[in-house]
Amino acid sequence: MDKKPSLTVDRRGFVKFAGAAAAAVGAPVTAATAQSAETMRTAPQPAMSPSSDKNTSDILVDTLITWGATHVFGIVGDGINPIVEALRKRQDKIAFVSVRHEEAAAFMAGGMAKHGGRLGVCLATTGPGAAHLVNGLYDAAYDNAPVVAITGTTFHDMEGMRFMQSVDTVKLMQDVALLDERITGPDNALMLVNRACRTALANRGVVHLTIAKDVQQQTIAADKASSASAGGRTASSWAPPMGTPPADQLRAAAERSTPDGASRSWLVKAVPAPCRSCGSSPTRSAHRSPKPTLRRL
Repeated sequence: MDKKPSLTVDRRGFVKFAGAAAAAVGAPVTAATAQSAETMRTAPQPAMSPSSDKNTSDILVDTLITWGATHVFGIVGDGINPIVEALRKRQDKIAFVSVRHEEAAAFMAGGMAKHGGRLGVCLATTGPGAAHLVNGLYDAAYDNAPVVAITGTTFHDMEGMRFMQSVDTVKLMQDVALLDERITGPDNALMLVNRACRTALANRGVVHLTIAKDVQQQTIAADKASSASAGGRTASSWAPPMGTPPADQLRAAAERSTPDGASRSWLVKAVPAPCRSCGSSPTRSAHRSPKPTLRRL
């Protein structure tokens, strides 16, 4: 009986193959050109009008998908069951990757953000589960990786009551997270999750959202807006930030019109100034002025 072909992959051979394939596609793109092309893309805000039976977890996961998240790393727990169920219903669009320790989930989300070119997402349950994320989140924060960390908390009316596994996750994450907020309901999630994804990508860092167990399964129909709520939304589009201006903008900034209308490049060079007291040559170190002057070449 013939054996089934092995599914193991020679990693070193795969890397060589991938490199050769990339080289065959065409000439390498310069960083400035790639960045210029990147800035032309805008990501629309999710214009969701969810039905009244959608809950906070549904809105959370749908927004992550809209922002390009493809994987969520974490461990299933009682404090995040509604979120896990929302992920299960959308498993054709976003994968839940179960790990053995929440710390690994945070490191994996950071790794995807650093090397995968997309938003990294990790998920942990209440109490110890949330605390275990911290090491991996600091790694992501120090490497400027866009990561969304989601944690569960105990029932909203049991917070601060020393309830089982109750941890103030907002205080826990306040040092590592650029944005550190508590989702209060489905209407709040419509805007806050979108803001979190935008913040992580634009500022290249970690954001943290925590949701009480009962709030995770609260439906839009059961959420009552306050008198101050006007159903706000963030901007309708978003563009990735530029680390360095594109090459054409740098070239344009380096060119300047002369009085006769001709365009020429202006370069500056630090040239030691002559001695103020005796006017001797700047090449003589004993008479150099301590401050150089800028001269056009």
